[in-house]
Amino acid sequence: MTDAGQNRIAQIRLKTAAIIPAYREEQHISDVVCRTRQQLDHVVVIDDGSSDNTARCAREAGAEVIVHGQNRGKGEAIKTGLRHWLDRQFIYVIILDADGQHLPEEIDRFMATAAQAGDRSFFLGNRMNNPTGMPFIRRLVNRYMSNRISRICRQKIPDTQCGFRMLDRQLIPELLDGSNRFDYETEMLIIASSKGYRIESVPITTVYADQVSSIHPARDTIRFFKLMRRYQRV
Repeated sequence: MTDAGQNRIAQIRLKTAAIIPAYREEQHISDVVCRTRQQLDHVVVIDDGSSDNTARCAREAGAEVIVHGQNRGKGEAIKTGLRHWLDRQFIYVIILDADGQHLPEEIDRFMATAAQAGDRSFFLGNRMNNPTGMPFIRRLVNRYMSNRISRICRQKIPDTQCGFRMLDRQLIPELLDGSNRFDYETEMLIIASSKGYRIESVPITTVYADQVSSIHPARDTIRFFKLMRRYQRV
């Protein structure tokens, strides 16, 4: 990369903050925060009503911490983080999960893509170029949902279920309503697309170790199809 490109990435880094929604993640949160702070100076963890030491561990690792008094859902946790950074000096916001499935070291990939992208871009992690390690059922569900959502968004999005993403601060006001659970991450893509944003895919690593999904198969599948019906009518 040229010196100009490196300088552009350095400028983006200074103007980027991170949001880490977390629910009962005391096992992983310290490591995720420490590694994220090696990439970015400003990190906020939203403890979504955890009953363990998630908030304390995140704070000791160097993050700002906002605690929900009760569990409100991942969507609400993300929105709390977006509101936190809305009136600050940052241009971009990175969102990544607290369970270690996203590698903070790959934040650089988002910045490199942003340095070359045009205006009105939304940057989304893509694990599907090399999904080795992703459970087979998740891989099938991901491809099915991504095809459905791509049609609604009118652009190809290979990994709509990835929570590792980077967005322009100017989009935040459009994202403060909507769903409050896991389907909110899908809704973000639909809203961004409707506002003329190009969803730029950023290749990232597929990581699955001891993580246990917080998605409720029946309940959250129903929410997904309700979301699809709502936007297909628009």
